[in-house]
Amino acid sequence: MKSGLFGFLFGMWILILIGGGIVVMILGPISITGFGDLNWFLSSAIKAVIAIILVVIWILILSKLKNWIFKKEVSS
Repeated sequence: MKSGLFGFLFGMWILILIGGGIVVMILGPISITGFGDLNWFLSSAIKAVIAIILVVIWILILSKLKNWIFKKEVSS
């Protein structure tokens, strides 16, 4: 049981590090120009939507990983 739990925690931390890297390296520099006073609002909205999508994807991946680990533990 411990190896399954540690595998899940390891996967969770890897996803957190990857997600943080994506947010800092890719989402951070995004800027929109040509909309006057709405530049900051549009770029923030785009960043927020992408970040929410990433969170949903991470939750789905962790859910699949959890189900796979616990099915493996129950069958053994």
